[in-house]
Amino acid sequence: MPGTAIIGLQWGDEAKGKIVDLLTEQHDIVVRYQGGANAGHTVVVGDKKYKLSLIPSGIFRPHVQCIIAGGVVLHPEAFLKEIETLTAQGVTIGKNLMISDRAHIIFPWHHVEDALFNKVGSRESIGTTMRGIGPCYQDKVGRSFAVRLGDLYQSDFKERIENITDAKKRMLDGLASDVSDLDTNFDAETIYKSYAAHAERLRPFVADTTDYLLNAVDANQRILFEGAQGSLLDIDHGTFPYVTSSNSSGVGISSGSGVPARFITKIIGVLKAYTTRVGGGPFPTEQDNDTGQKIRDRGNEYGTVTKRPRRCGWFDVPAARYTARVSGVDLLSLMLLDVLSTFDTLQICTGYELDGRRITAFPSCSEVLRRVNALYETMPGWQEDITGVRKFENLPRNAQNYVERIGELVGKPVAMVSVGPDRGQTIVRDGYLSSEI
Repeated sequence: MPGTAIIGLQWGDEAKGKIVDLLTEQHDIVVRYQGGANAGHTVVVGDKKYKLSLIPSGIFRPHVQCIIAGGVVLHPEAFLKEIETLTAQGVTIGKNLMISDRAHIIFPWHHVEDALFNKVGSRESIGTTMRGIGPCYQDKVGRSFAVRLGDLYQSDFKERIENITDAKKRMLDGLASDVSDLDTNFDAETIYKSYAAHAERLRPFVADTTDYLLNAVDANQRILFEGAQGSLLDIDHGTFPYVTSSNSSGVGISSGSGVPARFITKIIGVLKAYTTRVGGGPFPTEQDNDTGQKIRDRGNEYGTVTKRPRRCGWFDVPAARYTARVSGVDLLSLMLLDVLSTFDTLQICTGYELDGRRITAFPSCSEVLRRVNALYETMPGWQEDITGVRKFENLPRNAQNYVERIGELVGKPVAMVSVGPDRGQTIVRDGYLSSEI
Protein backbone atom coordinates (compact mmCIF):
# COMPACT_ATOMS: atom_id res chain seq x y z
CA MET A 1 0.00 0.00 0.00
CA PRO A 2 1.51 3.37 -0.94
CA GLY A 3 2.76 5.98 1.50
CA THR A 4 1.84 9.61 0.82
CA ALA A 5 3.70 12.70 2.02
CA ILE A 6 2.47 16.29 2.38
CA ILE A 7 5.34 18.77 2.03
CA GLY A 8 5.31 22.57 2.20
CA LEU A 9 7.19 24.10 -0.73
CA GLN A 10 7.65 27.68 0.50
CA TRP A 11 8.86 29.24 3.78
CA GLY A 12 6.23 27.40 5.81
CA ASP A 13 2.66 28.39 6.72
CA GLU A 14 1.27 26.90 3.49
CA ALA A 15 -1.83 25.43 5.22
CA LYS A 16 -0.49 21.87 5.09
CA GLY A 17 -2.59 20.87 8.09
CA LYS A 18 -5.78 21.30 6.11
CA ILE A 19 -4.61 18.92 3.38
CA VAL A 20 -3.39 16.37 5.92
CA ASP A 21 -6.77 16.50 7.65
CA LEU A 22 -8.54 16.11 4.31
CA LEU A 23 -6.52 13.06 3.24
CA THR A 24 -6.34 11.39 6.66
CA GLU A 25 -9.66 9.62 6.08
CA GLN A 26 -8.00 7.53 3.38
CA HIS A 27 -5.07 6.46 5.56
CA ASP A 28 -4.44 4.27 8.57
CA ILE A 29 -1.55 6.23 10.10
CA VAL A 30 -0.44 9.88 10.11
CA VAL A 31 3.19 10.63 10.96
CA ARG A 32 4.79 13.89 12.07
CA TYR A 33 8.52 13.33 11.52
CA GLN A 34 10.50 16.57 12.13
CA GLY A 35 10.44 19.97 13.80
CA GLY A 36 8.95 20.81 17.16
CA ALA A 37 6.52 23.20 18.81
CA ASN A 38 7.73 25.90 16.41
CA ALA A 39 5.31 24.48 13.84
CA GLY A 40 1.77 25.78 13.66
CA HIS A 41 -1.07 24.04 11.81
CA THR A 42 -4.63 25.34 11.84
CA VAL A 43 -7.49 23.00 10.96
CA VAL A 44 -11.06 24.27 10.61
CA VAL A 45 -13.89 21.77 10.92
CA GLY A 46 -17.36 23.29 10.72
CA ASP A 47 -17.52 26.19 13.19
CA LYS A 48 -14.51 24.96 15.19
CA LYS A 49 -10.91 26.04 14.71
CA TYR A 50 -8.09 23.86 16.07
CA LYS A 51 -4.47 24.95 16.45
CA LEU A 52 -1.75 22.30 16.44
CA SER A 53 1.99 22.48 17.05
CA LEU A 54 3.27 18.98 17.84
CA ILE A 55 0.27 16.70 17.42
CA PRO A 56 -0.36 15.44 13.85
CA SER A 57 -3.30 16.95 11.99
CA GLY A 58 -4.81 13.46 11.69
CA ILE A 59 -5.85 13.55 15.35
CA PHE A 60 -9.40 14.61 14.38
CA ARG A 61 -10.09 11.12 12.94
CA PRO A 62 -10.22 8.88 16.06
CA HIS A 63 -9.78 5.64 14.08
CA VAL A 64 -6.44 6.82 12.61
CA GLN A 65 -3.17 6.19 14.44
CA CYS A 66 -1.15 9.39 14.92
CA ILE A 67 2.60 9.21 15.45
CA ILE A 68 5.20 11.73 16.55
CA ALA A 69 8.37 10.15 15.20
CA GLY A 70 11.99 10.23 16.32
CA GLY A 71 12.96 13.17 14.13
CA VAL A 72 10.81 15.52 16.22
CA VAL A 73 12.17 17.47 19.20
CA LEU A 74 9.67 17.46 22.06
CA HIS A 75 8.98 20.01 24.77
CA PRO A 76 6.97 17.91 27.25
CA GLU A 77 5.11 20.80 28.86
CA ALA A 78 4.07 22.26 25.50
CA PHE A 79 2.92 18.83 24.32
CA LEU A 80 0.86 18.18 27.45
CA LYS A 81 -0.75 21.62 27.23
CA GLU A 82 -1.66 20.93 23.61
CA ILE A 83 -3.36 17.69 24.65
CA GLU A 84 -5.29 19.53 27.37
CA THR A 85 -6.45 22.20 24.94
CA LEU A 86 -7.60 19.72 22.30
CA THR A 87 -9.31 17.51 24.89
CA ALA A 88 -11.20 20.54 26.20
CA GLN A 89 -12.39 21.12 22.62
CA GLY A 90 -13.81 17.61 22.50
CA VAL A 91 -10.98 15.86 20.60
CA THR A 92 -10.39 12.24 21.62
CA ILE A 93 -6.72 11.54 22.46
CA GLY A 94 -5.59 8.22 23.85
CA LYS A 95 -4.20 5.13 22.20
CA ASN A 96 -4.59 6.87 18.85
CA LEU A 97 -1.43 8.91 19.62
CA MET A 98 2.11 7.57 19.98
CA ILE A 99 5.44 9.35 20.59
CA SER A 100 8.79 7.90 19.63
CA ASP A 101 11.13 7.05 22.48
CA ARG A 102 13.86 8.36 20.13
CA ALA A 103 12.45 11.93 20.09
CA HIS A 104 14.89 14.41 21.67
CA ILE A 105 13.77 16.49 24.64
CA ILE A 106 13.89 20.28 25.04
CA PHE A 107 15.11 21.54 28.42
CA PRO A 108 15.21 25.02 30.05
CA TRP A 109 18.78 25.66 28.89
CA HIS A 110 17.69 25.27 25.28
CA HIS A 111 15.36 28.27 25.63
CA VAL A 112 18.18 30.33 27.16
CA GLU A 113 20.55 29.33 24.36
CA ASP A 114 17.95 30.23 21.75
CA ALA A 115 17.51 33.73 23.19
CA LEU A 116 21.23 34.22 23.80
CA PHE A 117 22.47 33.27 20.34
CA ASN A 118 19.72 35.30 18.70
CA LYS A 119 21.15 38.38 20.45
CA VAL A 120 24.78 37.87 19.40
CA GLY A 121 26.16 40.48 17.01
CA SER A 122 24.26 42.80 14.68
CA ARG A 123 23.37 40.29 11.97
CA GLU A 124 19.78 40.04 10.79
CA SER A 125 17.67 37.68 12.91
CA ILE A 126 17.30 34.21 11.47
CA GLY A 127 13.70 34.18 12.69
CA THR A 128 13.86 31.72 15.59
CA THR A 129 10.62 31.23 17.51
CA MET A 130 12.60 31.11 20.81
CA ARG A 131 11.21 27.68 21.68
CA GLY A 132 14.57 25.96 22.06
CA ILE A 133 14.21 23.95 18.85
CA GLY A 134 17.57 24.81 17.28
CA PRO A 135 19.65 24.34 20.45
CA CYS A 136 17.98 20.96 21.05
CA TYR A 137 18.93 19.84 17.53
CA GLN A 138 22.46 21.17 18.21
CA ASP A 139 22.71 18.93 21.27
CA LYS A 140 21.31 16.03 19.26
CA VAL A 141 24.16 16.34 16.77
CA GLY A 142 26.69 17.02 19.55
CA ARG A 143 25.41 13.95 21.44
CA SER A 144 27.08 14.63 24.82
CA PHE A 145 24.22 16.74 26.23
CA ALA A 146 21.36 15.13 24.32
CA VAL A 147 18.46 13.44 26.12
CA ARG A 148 15.89 11.35 24.30
CA LEU A 149 12.39 10.62 25.55
CA GLY A 150 13.30 7.02 26.33
CA ASP A 151 16.14 8.25 28.57
CA LEU A 152 13.63 9.77 30.99
CA TYR A 153 12.72 6.25 32.12
CA GLN A 154 16.27 4.99 32.72
CA SER A 155 17.84 4.55 36.16
CA ASP A 156 20.61 7.07 35.47
CA PHE A 157 18.28 9.89 34.35
CA LYS A 158 18.77 11.95 37.51
CA GLU A 159 22.55 11.64 37.32
CA ARG A 160 22.52 12.69 33.67
CA ILE A 161 20.43 15.76 34.46
CA GLU A 162 22.83 16.73 37.24
CA ASN A 163 25.85 16.41 34.95
CA ILE A 164 24.27 18.26 32.03
CA THR A 165 22.90 21.02 34.27
CA ASP A 166 26.33 21.63 35.76
CA ALA A 167 28.00 21.77 32.35
CA LYS A 168 25.33 24.03 30.84
CA LYS A 169 25.51 26.46 33.79
CA ARG A 170 29.27 26.78 33.46
CA MET A 171 29.07 27.33 29.70
CA LEU A 172 26.19 29.77 29.70
CA ASP A 173 27.13 31.84 32.75
CA GLY A 174 30.00 33.41 30.88
CA LEU A 175 28.16 33.87 27.63
CA ALA A 176 25.08 35.38 29.24
CA SER A 177 26.85 37.58 31.82
CA ASP A 178 26.02 40.79 29.93
CA VAL A 179 22.41 39.84 29.13
CA SER A 180 20.39 40.71 32.23
CA ASP A 181 17.10 39.05 31.25
CA LEU A 182 18.53 35.53 30.76
CA ASP A 183 18.45 33.26 33.81
CA THR A 184 21.14 30.56 33.78
CA ASN A 185 20.69 29.60 37.44
CA PHE A 186 19.38 26.13 36.62
CA ASP A 187 18.59 23.87 39.57
CA ALA A 188 19.21 20.20 38.74
CA GLU A 189 16.84 18.86 41.39
CA THR A 190 13.96 21.07 40.26
CA ILE A 191 14.50 20.17 36.62
CA TYR A 192 14.74 16.46 37.40
CA LYS A 193 11.50 16.45 39.43
CA SER A 194 9.66 18.44 36.77
CA TYR A 195 10.73 16.19 33.90
CA ALA A 196 10.20 13.00 35.91
CA ALA A 197 6.61 14.15 36.48
CA HIS A 198 6.23 14.92 32.76
CA ALA A 199 7.59 11.47 31.96
CA GLU A 200 4.86 9.78 33.98
CA ARG A 201 2.15 11.70 32.16
CA LEU A 202 3.79 10.90 28.82
CA ARG A 203 4.30 7.21 29.56
CA PRO A 204 1.02 5.96 27.96
CA PHE A 205 2.05 7.51 24.62
CA VAL A 206 5.69 6.38 24.46
CA ALA A 207 6.62 3.62 22.00
CA ASP A 208 9.23 2.44 19.52
CA THR A 209 7.51 4.10 16.60
CA THR A 210 10.21 3.07 14.12
CA ASP A 211 9.42 -0.58 14.73
CA TYR A 212 5.70 0.19 14.63
CA LEU A 213 5.98 1.93 11.26
CA LEU A 214 8.16 -0.76 9.71
CA ASN A 215 5.61 -3.37 10.83
CA ALA A 216 2.89 -1.19 9.29
CA VAL A 217 4.79 -1.13 5.99
CA ASP A 218 5.05 -4.91 6.09
CA ALA A 219 1.31 -5.10 6.74
CA ASN A 220 0.51 -2.83 3.74
CA GLN A 221 -1.07 -0.15 5.91
CA ARG A 222 -1.60 3.27 4.40
CA ILE A 223 0.73 5.91 5.89
CA LEU A 224 0.45 9.69 5.52
CA PHE A 225 3.57 11.73 6.34
CA GLU A 226 3.01 15.28 7.57
CA GLY A 227 5.81 17.79 7.09
CA ALA A 228 6.31 20.85 9.28
CA GLN A 229 7.64 24.25 8.19
CA GLY A 230 8.49 24.46 4.46
CA SER A 231 11.16 23.29 2.03
CA LEU A 232 12.79 26.72 1.76
CA LEU A 233 13.51 26.41 5.50
CA ASP A 234 15.34 23.08 5.12
CA ILE A 235 18.63 23.12 7.07
CA ASP A 236 20.56 21.73 4.09
CA HIS A 237 18.54 22.84 1.07
CA GLY A 238 16.85 26.05 2.19
CA THR A 239 17.88 29.72 2.34
CA PHE A 240 20.64 29.08 4.87
CA PRO A 241 21.20 30.45 7.51
CA TYR A 242 17.63 31.77 7.58
CA VAL A 243 16.22 28.27 7.99
CA THR A 244 14.90 25.87 10.61
CA SER A 245 17.06 23.20 12.27
CA SER A 246 15.72 20.10 10.54
CA ASN A 247 15.21 18.72 7.03
CA SER A 248 11.80 20.23 6.29
CA SER A 249 11.84 19.29 2.59
CA GLY A 250 10.94 15.86 1.25
CA VAL A 251 14.47 14.59 1.87
CA GLY A 252 13.76 14.52 5.62
CA ILE A 253 10.90 12.04 5.57
CA SER A 254 12.96 8.87 5.87
CA SER A 255 15.52 10.15 8.35
CA GLY A 256 12.82 11.56 10.61
CA SER A 257 10.40 8.64 10.48
CA GLY A 258 12.63 5.62 9.91
CA VAL A 259 10.59 4.53 6.87
CA PRO A 260 12.74 3.93 3.76
CA ALA A 261 12.09 6.32 0.89
CA ARG A 262 11.05 3.57 -1.54
CA PHE A 263 7.84 3.06 0.44
CA ILE A 264 6.77 6.68 -0.12
CA THR A 265 5.10 6.58 -3.49
CA LYS A 266 3.20 9.88 -3.69
CA ILE A 267 4.38 13.34 -2.61
CA ILE A 268 2.01 16.31 -2.65
CA GLY A 269 3.60 19.76 -2.51
CA VAL A 270 1.57 22.47 -0.79
CA LEU A 271 1.86 26.08 -1.95
CA LYS A 272 0.07 29.30 -1.20
CA ALA A 273 -1.27 31.15 -4.21
CA TYR A 274 1.16 33.88 -3.18
CA THR A 275 4.29 33.81 -0.99
CA THR A 276 4.96 34.59 2.68
CA ARG A 277 7.80 34.24 5.12
CA VAL A 278 8.53 35.08 8.77
CA GLY A 279 11.76 36.48 10.16
CA GLY A 280 14.87 37.55 8.34
CA GLY A 281 16.35 36.47 5.06
CA PRO A 282 15.95 37.31 1.37
CA PHE A 283 12.48 37.41 -0.18
CA PRO A 284 12.65 38.38 -3.89
CA THR A 285 8.89 38.87 -4.42
CA GLU A 286 8.16 40.64 -1.12
CA GLN A 287 5.68 43.52 -1.35
CA ASP A 288 6.48 45.84 1.55
CA ASN A 289 3.67 48.14 0.49
CA ASP A 290 -0.12 48.40 0.25
CA THR A 291 -0.27 45.26 -1.91
CA GLY A 292 1.57 43.23 0.72
CA GLN A 293 -0.65 44.61 3.46
CA LYS A 294 -3.78 43.75 1.49
CA ILE A 295 -2.58 40.14 1.13
CA ARG A 296 -1.73 40.05 4.85
CA ASP A 297 -5.14 41.35 5.89
CA ARG A 298 -7.16 39.18 3.50
CA GLY A 299 -5.13 36.07 4.34
CA ASN A 300 -4.87 36.77 8.09
CA GLU A 301 -1.15 36.31 7.70
CA TYR A 302 -0.09 36.19 11.33
CA GLY A 303 1.73 33.21 12.82
CA THR A 304 -0.35 30.39 14.33
CA VAL A 305 2.24 29.95 17.09
CA THR A 306 4.07 33.29 17.28
CA LYS A 307 1.33 35.73 16.12
CA ARG A 308 4.06 37.56 14.21
CA PRO A 309 2.92 39.35 11.02
CA ARG A 310 4.19 37.48 7.98
CA ARG A 311 5.99 39.19 5.14
CA CYS A 312 3.87 38.89 1.99
CA GLY A 313 4.53 38.95 -1.73
CA TRP A 314 3.72 37.50 -5.14
CA PHE A 315 4.08 33.85 -6.17
CA ASP A 316 7.72 32.88 -6.83
CA VAL A 317 8.11 30.25 -9.56
CA PRO A 318 11.92 29.69 -9.39
CA ALA A 319 11.63 29.00 -5.65
CA ALA A 320 8.59 26.71 -6.01
CA ARG A 321 10.05 24.80 -8.94
CA TYR A 322 13.28 24.25 -7.01
CA THR A 323 11.58 22.92 -3.88
CA ALA A 324 9.19 20.75 -5.91
CA ARG A 325 12.22 19.06 -7.48
CA VAL A 326 14.15 18.74 -4.19
CA SER A 327 11.13 17.18 -2.50
CA GLY A 328 10.27 14.85 -5.39
CA VAL A 329 6.76 16.25 -5.74
CA ASP A 330 4.17 14.52 -7.93
CA LEU A 331 1.20 16.86 -7.46
CA LEU A 332 0.53 20.35 -6.16
CA SER A 333 -2.10 21.71 -3.80
CA LEU A 334 -2.63 25.47 -4.21
CA MET A 335 -3.93 27.11 -1.05
CA LEU A 336 -5.66 30.40 -0.15
CA LEU A 337 -6.64 31.20 -3.72
CA ASP A 338 -9.60 33.15 -2.29
CA VAL A 339 -7.18 35.69 -0.77
CA LEU A 340 -6.36 36.95 -4.26
CA SER A 341 -9.98 37.78 -5.10
CA THR A 342 -10.57 41.52 -5.71
CA PHE A 343 -7.08 42.14 -7.15
CA ASP A 344 -7.35 43.75 -10.60
CA THR A 345 -4.06 42.20 -11.72
CA LEU A 346 -1.79 39.49 -10.33
CA GLN A 347 1.95 39.08 -10.67
CA ILE A 348 3.84 35.79 -11.01
CA CYS A 349 7.62 35.87 -10.68
CA THR A 350 8.92 33.71 -13.55
CA GLY A 351 12.63 34.41 -13.13
CA TYR A 352 15.24 36.69 -11.60
CA GLU A 353 17.62 39.31 -12.88
CA LEU A 354 21.11 38.94 -11.40
CA ASP A 355 23.91 41.32 -12.39
CA GLY A 356 22.12 42.29 -15.57
CA ARG A 357 21.25 38.80 -16.78
CA ARG A 358 18.11 36.67 -16.45
CA ILE A 359 18.31 33.46 -14.42
CA THR A 360 15.62 30.90 -13.65
CA ALA A 361 17.57 28.71 -11.21
CA PHE A 362 17.11 29.32 -7.49
CA PRO A 363 20.43 30.56 -6.01
CA SER A 364 22.05 28.37 -3.34
CA CYS A 365 23.51 31.37 -1.47
CA SER A 366 21.19 33.66 0.48
CA GLU A 367 23.35 36.70 -0.16
CA VAL A 368 23.10 36.09 -3.91
CA LEU A 369 19.34 35.64 -3.60
CA ARG A 370 19.20 38.96 -1.76
CA ARG A 371 20.69 40.69 -4.81
CA VAL A 372 18.26 39.41 -7.43
CA ASN A 373 15.35 41.39 -8.86
CA ALA A 374 12.12 39.52 -9.51
CA LEU A 375 10.91 39.41 -13.11
CA TYR A 376 7.14 39.27 -13.38
CA GLU A 377 4.43 38.04 -15.68
CA THR A 378 1.15 39.92 -15.26
CA MET A 379 -2.20 38.14 -15.29
CA PRO A 380 -5.73 39.57 -14.94
CA GLY A 381 -7.38 39.06 -11.56
CA TRP A 382 -11.01 38.47 -10.62
CA GLN A 383 -13.52 40.23 -8.39
CA GLU A 384 -15.87 37.35 -7.54
CA ASP A 385 -16.09 35.72 -4.10
CA ILE A 386 -14.93 32.13 -4.70
CA THR A 387 -15.28 30.74 -1.18
CA GLY A 388 -18.46 28.87 -2.11
CA VAL A 389 -17.07 27.25 -5.28
CA ARG A 390 -16.65 23.46 -5.12
CA LYS A 391 -15.80 22.57 -8.74
CA PHE A 392 -12.78 23.83 -10.63
CA GLU A 393 -14.78 24.64 -13.75
CA ASN A 394 -17.02 26.92 -11.68
CA LEU A 395 -14.14 29.19 -10.70
CA PRO A 396 -13.92 32.50 -12.60
CA ARG A 397 -12.03 31.98 -15.85
CA ASN A 398 -9.18 34.24 -14.69
CA ALA A 399 -8.83 32.19 -11.50
CA GLN A 400 -8.68 28.97 -13.51
CA ASN A 401 -6.04 30.48 -15.78
CA TYR A 402 -3.97 31.58 -12.79
CA VAL A 403 -4.02 28.08 -11.28
CA GLU A 404 -3.17 26.41 -14.58
CA ARG A 405 -0.33 28.84 -15.23
CA ILE A 406 1.27 28.11 -11.86
CA GLY A 407 1.10 24.38 -12.52
CA GLU A 408 2.62 24.88 -15.95
CA LEU A 409 5.49 27.04 -14.66
CA VAL A 410 6.28 24.86 -11.63
CA GLY A 411 6.11 21.77 -13.82
CA LYS A 412 3.60 19.75 -11.79
CA PRO A 413 -0.20 19.55 -12.03
CA VAL A 414 -2.37 21.30 -9.46
CA ALA A 415 -4.60 18.57 -8.03
CA MET A 416 -6.27 20.55 -5.23
CA VAL A 417 -7.28 24.17 -4.79
CA SER A 418 -8.26 25.69 -1.45
CA VAL A 419 -10.83 28.50 -1.49
CA GLY A 420 -11.34 28.93 2.26
CA PRO A 421 -10.20 27.63 5.65
CA ASP A 422 -12.88 24.97 6.21
CA ARG A 423 -12.27 21.33 5.39
CA GLY A 424 -15.07 21.47 2.83
CA GLN A 425 -13.66 24.52 1.04
CA THR A 426 -11.26 22.42 -1.00
CA ILE A 427 -11.63 21.67 -4.69
CA VAL A 428 -10.28 18.22 -5.59
CA ARG A 429 -9.87 18.13 -9.33
CA ASP A 430 -11.09 15.06 -11.20
CA GLY A 431 -8.49 12.61 -12.43
CA TYR A 432 -5.53 13.68 -10.26
CA LEU A 433 -5.97 11.86 -6.96
CA SER A 434 -6.43 8.09 -7.22
CA SER A 435 -8.52 6.11 -4.78
CA GLU A 436 -5.27 4.76 -3.28
CA ILE A 437 -4.44 8.13 -1.70
